[in-house]
Amino acid sequence: MGANAIHCAEDARRLARRRLPWMVFDYIDGSAGRETGAARNRAALDAITLRPRILTDVSQRSLATDVFGASAERPFGIAPMGMCNLSRPGADLMLARLAARYRVPHGVSTVASTPMEKIIETAEGHAWFQLYFSGDGVGTFKLVERAKAAGYTTLVLTVDVPEVGRRPRELRHGFKMPFRIGPRQFVDFALHPQWSLATLFAGKPQMANFEMDGFEFDRTATRANVTWDTLARLRDAWPGKLVVKGVLDVEDAKQLVSAGVDAIQVSSHGARQLDSAPAPIEMLAKIRAELGPDFPIFYDSGIRSGEDVLKSLVMGADFAFVGRVLQYSIAAAGEAGLARIWSVLSDELSNAMAQLGMTTPRRQR
Repeated sequence: MGANAIHCAEDARRLARRRLPWMVFDYIDGSAGRETGAARNRAALDAITLRPRILTDVSQRSLATDVFGASAERPFGIAPMGMCNLSRPGADLMLARLAARYRVPHGVSTVASTPMEKIIETAEGHAWFQLYFSGDGVGTFKLVERAKAAGYTTLVLTVDVPEVGRRPRELRHGFKMPFRIGPRQFVDFALHPQWSLATLFAGKPQMANFEMDGFEFDRTATRANVTWDTLARLRDAWPGKLVVKGVLDVEDAKQLVSAGVDAIQVSSHGARQLDSAPAPIEMLAKIRAELGPDFPIFYDSGIRSGEDVLKSLVMGADFAFVGRVLQYSIAAAGEAGLARIWSVLSDELSNAMAQLGMTTPRRQR
């Protein structure tokens, strides 16, 4: 079954689950703890109703918007995701080509499988670099300088990982970064030969940004020493736009504005960090009410449809980012699957806008 079998995000997820080794699927799909946080956010998104309006001419609709003053052909972009090439070899560059085609930001993870320079080149500049602060910061600031030299103009600091969340599905499989293969993984891969052979020929996915810099990145290392002073150092070092991702508290949001960031991204890290975190979509509305109508606020976590994108705009976001559903689709049907789910999300959004009497994906003010 190929891309034509994808009619919604759940179709892509079901196909990805068949194709991927259990360990890889659970790494992409899993959340923290008992996964009640993911369920809570899904329930909160499902509970939001939209206001249908009638007898409005919506025959000419546009999904275009702007973000940081640049035009984008969709009000949603690509969330930063680590080790995307696990879903299928070349996934990073598939996402980059999609970003170039639709002129939307592609969040490039610190732990991407492809060097940041190659991704921004392929994305034709439509890429933002996502940063994890690590250790004493020496390696981190090397990455900042490297991103600057590569032409990145937006930096996204992820702040909700003082410790890596406990994700039982990963722990049961012994999932690690860098990727390691033991007896259990070997059996898992042998039972999924299509994925395994493609990955074997392409080469084991690596954390490319660290290979080239000559220092080690420990995914499980503590980042508990990151403070507001760290943010101030980063603000001084970065001349472009600075986004802080992983915000779920009104007081933190207010302090970030005072600290001089250019935007905040309301996110629970896809419910992968704290099982009992509040639903980000609910905190989005509270943060928007506190910060007022003009400060840029972005949203990610739990988006599964175009209607979810529209809900995030209605609740106060200026722009949304989609994550897992893109990886599901790549795993299911490669670049054709990615194009298909992007079309599905776009059609769902356009249809919902028509129902609401909207011709553009505007945020309610």
